[in-house]
Amino acid sequence: MLQLKPLDPSTPIFQQFGTDVSPVILVNFFRVAEADIPALLKAWEADANWMKRQPGYISTQLHQGIAGSTAFMNYAVWESVAHFREAFNHPEFKAALEHYPSSAVASPHLFTRLTVPNLCVGP
Repeated sequence: MLQLKPLDPSTPIFQQFGTDVSPVILVNFFRVAEADIPALLKAWEADANWMKRQPGYISTQLHQGIAGSTAFMNYAVWESVAHFREAFNHPEFKAALEHYPSSAVASPHLFTRLTVPNLCVGP
């Protein structure tokens, strides 16, 4: 089963669920044993296909660290915290976490875009 470890211990994802932000970016870092990479990818693919059918889902992209890294990063865009929270707390999604290998650790965190003049355009 997938283990959850906060990316920011002072503001874990469950605390972030209490906010009202739109749109929102989920960044989820995974670490897994090398032998469990195929199982992680299979479980993630099933979850991503389920999530993309949920209201408020916009897009997702999975990345893997280079040079033999066993670290992965998922970047997903949602219309709002409320939409993501509903999908994350759905019983089907919670049951799917059982399909991840026991070595897998995930650190999900929600972000919003910022405006930095001449560099970044916020929401």
